[in-house]
Amino acid sequence: MNTSSCLGISTMKPCCRILISSRNSSIFGVKPLKFNHSILDNLSKSQSNPAHRGQLYCYKSQIIGYRCGVDLNRRAFCVSDSNWGQTRVFRYSCCVGRGRAVSFIANVASDFRNHSTSVEAHVNEKSFERIYIQGGLNVKPLVIERIEKDPDVGKEEESRVEVNGFNVNIDNLKGLNNEVKIEREVSEIEKEAWQLLRGAVVNYCGNPVGTVAANDPADKQPLNYDQVFIRDFIPSALAFLLNGEGEIVKNFLLHTLQLQSWEKTVDCYSPGQGLMPASFKVRTMALDGSNGDFEEVLDPDFGESAIGRVAPVDSGLWWIILLRAYGKITGDYALQERVDVQTGIRLILNLCLTDGFDMFPSLLVTDGSCMIDRRMGIHGHPLEIQALFYSALRCSREMLTINDATKNLVAAINNRLSALSFHIREYYWVDMKKINEIYRYKTEEYSTDAINKFNIYPDQIPTWLVDWIPEKGGYMIGNLQPAHMDFRFFTLGNLWTIISSLGTTKQNEGILNLIEAKWDDLVSQMPLKICYPALEQEEWRIITGSDPKNTPWSYHNGGSWPTLLWQFTLACIKMGRPELAKKAVTLAEKRLLVDRWPEYYDTRNGKFIGKQSRLNQTWTIAGFLTSKMLLENPEMASLLFWEEDYELLEICVCALSKTGRKKCSRGAARSQILV
Repeated sequence: MNTSSCLGISTMKPCCRILISSRNSSIFGVKPLKFNHSILDNLSKSQSNPAHRGQLYCYKSQIIGYRCGVDLNRRAFCVSDSNWGQTRVFRYSCCVGRGRAVSFIANVASDFRNHSTSVEAHVNEKSFERIYIQGGLNVKPLVIERIEKDPDVGKEEESRVEVNGFNVNIDNLKGLNNEVKIEREVSEIEKEAWQLLRGAVVNYCGNPVGTVAANDPADKQPLNYDQVFIRDFIPSALAFLLNGEGEIVKNFLLHTLQLQSWEKTVDCYSPGQGLMPASFKVRTMALDGSNGDFEEVLDPDFGESAIGRVAPVDSGLWWIILLRAYGKITGDYALQERVDVQTGIRLILNLCLTDGFDMFPSLLVTDGSCMIDRRMGIHGHPLEIQALFYSALRCSREMLTINDATKNLVAAINNRLSALSFHIREYYWVDMKKINEIYRYKTEEYSTDAINKFNIYPDQIPTWLVDWIPEKGGYMIGNLQPAHMDFRFFTLGNLWTIISSLGTTKQNEGILNLIEAKWDDLVSQMPLKICYPALEQEEWRIITGSDPKNTPWSYHNGGSWPTLLWQFTLACIKMGRPELAKKAVTLAEKRLLVDRWPEYYDTRNGKFIGKQSRLNQTWTIAGFLTSKMLLENPEMASLLFWEEDYELLEICVCALSKTGRKKCSRGAARSQILV
């Protein structure tokens, strides 16, 4: 079997891809089946030496599922075990023997996707689709040969040159005039940033699969900062992609897909199928009964170990966004077309688009389910999740293979995109004019003609807002729920509103106008404030629960996060205002190297390194590098954002309804939204 056919999962051979050692096979009541050496040869090129070959045994048991093993005289082997009720870390693994890694890599197509990859549409059900996975979530992944390198990899090496002793891919230093700018001197801060970023790379079975969250050698208690977070890896992935290094990103996408929600989490309760982990860690564990053999395992965290035990809503959305970026930058669209990848996209969408009790087209989530992963009063419909959700829907619509099984899904995506864009543009946007309208709201309106649809009380308008918001400019509020508007400015959500074109062109310009006008508040000495203003005094005590890490102007409560720099750069380039991004990058460049790349900064002006801030924070490093490369080559930035989709503005779910309803709430506001 060649590599491409194995990756494409065109055959169903679960048994022969999972290896494990076993002495007492008779206890399972199944006679072992022997395979010749040629099968073992196909399993790993590292076994090509005849001295290392052994006989392969395959067992099928209702207790442990499929287990295959090489006889005990082998040098090394791989293991995949279901472990029914035991810890997850044995489930997805690659083994090494006596300090020598086996050249196996876990395939991203899991066993359950081998059994069934179909997505069946049921016209008689309210849900737009049902996804049936034979065997549930407990069928474990396959183990296959190492993914072979692209034949053009040599050409990639030829395109690299030494600039002042620093390895740079000159193909990505081309400007708009297509001239190679190899004469540009790479600064000391960029050299160190690349060195630290490469030092943060995590390998699994000899292949790079991600970067740790922080890599501070002086940190004696890394907590979970030594794990690979999906959210944190995004700027690292973009830095590698923009520098022509796609292998680590491809491996990351495939391995995280392999981990997609197959484990019960808190108190024997399983979240919705399709959930992506918040993070994973590569662990090395000795094998029971072995003589110096050990295994590398991927141990994912779906929130069961996180603060507050909250599952990450944004991980799956970030994964889809990165998948599109990988295809756009590398041109490797074949990855998107793989059966397992297509199924992974559908599982995430099915989880997000499932009908529920909520009346809003925005996603209803709990506190701590995104970048702000502690109690900060963002439960409900936080802007950050809505902007990422909108981006992921647009990505999915581009990447999904259109057929009879997906046409209902695509229709559901279009309807949700239309409803979500209208909802956010109409009800989340505030400027001086809109605030004055809210100030004059009437309450207790019950009809469908109501202007104050969410029963917002005018007294909710905070006193700081009236003097703070500029005459020209505005922003998307942080949250909207019945009788509640969170008027705080959340930077990440507003930046992704621009990047994804969730806001109108006029609104997107208004957001940058506000950031420029309020530069001292949102940027000051270190870009960028995660939110503004901070919760203080009694409000801080009630909303955060007196969180000692989220004290005013610290961490997620008004702290400054340099990793937001790359998203700010992308938004500025899209709106034709790169000078704002250059100003912010120059400001950060003066301090990041000296301060040793902190995770975040404290105080109202971002003057101090955060009191609990990790140093050598990877996404701080990668965010800076990505910003520099985007500014160097704005053409690459155009691959990462979206322009307005005018067709969505014409779609309205009400027009498709059979309820006979004649009045649509969009009609009165359409003239204000189409700008």
